Amino acid sequence: MSTAVFLLVLMAAALHAGWNAIIRFGRDKVLGMFVMSSSQGMMGALMVLFLPWPRHDVWPWLALSTVLHSSYKAFLTLAYSRGDLSRVYPIARGTAPMLVALVGAIWLADRLTQAQYLGIFALGCGILLMARGVFSQGESRRLLPYALGAAAMTAGYSLTDGSGARLAGNASVFVAWTFMLDGLLFGSWALLGRGRALWAQPGRIWALGTLAGAASFLAYWIVVFAMTRAPIALVSALRETSVLFAVLIGVVFFGEAAERGKYLAALLILTGVVFTRIT
Repeated sequence: MSTAVFLLVLMAAALHAGWNAIIRFGRDKVLGMFVMSSSQGMMGALMVLFLPWPRHDVWPWLALSTVLHSSYKAFLTLAYSRGDLSRVYPIARGTAPMLVALVGAIWLADRLTQAQYLGIFALGCGILLMARGVFSQGESRRLLPYALGAAAMTAGYSLTDGSGARLAGNASVFVAWTFMLDGLLFGSWALLGRGRALWAQPGRIWALGTLAGAASFLAYWIVVFAMTRAPIALVSALRETSVLFAVLIGVVFFGEAAERGKYLAALLILTGVVFTRIT
């Protein structure tokens, strides 16, 4: 992985934590995710007007990606309704890199060094250590199945989108169509559950949702582009350094607990990052 791609993925990680913080900040998580997904869908629709039409062999990958992205958002929304940003986010994101590395070793042609696999393992362990309070500090465990469901969907769409974008030969085409279709699918799910009143929101809500949507769109375009230039498992693992940003935001802005274990977890994550740069 080149230094430029490495730095781009770290920037995407910061953007990813930022949009999660915006969604977590609101009282109504379904509303926040609906507004964000709708704005993403509109951005994707504008982009597809100026991009080539996907080839027929790319459509199955787009369909699978759309289902996985919408399912991820549904799981994440339900998890945030039951737990803190600095607890839900590490569980939701921490399991995914190891799943991607395991499946990718069998399914993908990418080849990683032993040091890079060790880095992915250290990243995953550090991220999961961030979430240990749900087991050791009496916090509600109702968030767990939803956070783990989000993790499974993350691993699934990481593998799907990386492979689909490589097949498409154009990261922008794949990302634009994915977000447009995801906006339609997730928006339909939210409207079925909550009704058309979701559309009738103040301008401030739509402004925040659009900001979150733009951050998410840019972050994921960077990630998918990076997956066309570097091993998917490596990009997926580095993207999850967003946990450091999320925990910092949770502690500083949301008043969530800062514990000694989180500092140890941060050290493990940074160690993992170092090892992923060893080739």
